[in-house]
Amino acid sequence: MDARVTFVTLAVRDLAATRRFYVEGLGWQPAFEAPGEVIFVRVGAAVMLSLWDRAAFEAEVGGTASDRGIPPITLAHNMPDVGGVDSVMADAAAAGGEIVVPAAHRSWGGYSGYFADPDGFRWEVAYNPGPLGVELMRDAGLA
Repeated sequence: MDARVTFVTLAVRDLAATRRFYVEGLGWQPAFEAPGEVIFVRVGAAVMLSLWDRAAFEAEVGGTASDRGIPPITLAHNMPDVGGVDSVMADAAAAGGEIVVPAAHRSWGGYSGYFADPDGFRWEVAYNPGPLGVELMRDAGLA
């Protein structure tokens, strides 16, 4: 098996609210949509974010944890500079996201903050000036 991820799936409580946040609020365009069931958004050349209605997800995959804690995963959106981080954080807040950790300079040399989507999934928005961060931005066509 190759070291590759092509889909990241989030099982969501309210697909309509999730759609309002990602599609209408953040302006992301669905690559595929089955109304009321699933939305696929291309987030990389070969990577899709799948936003799947939790009931439909559980019918196929099995039950999910029922506690109301923070989902044990973060997703990251890197930017090529500090201003880009601030801009994305503002866009997320305007779309209805909750800023859970304001953007700040970090001990590892970068700058990042966290917001939560309607289901509480945490997104890190980061500027990483290190070699790997620079490489990621170059590969994304942003450097």
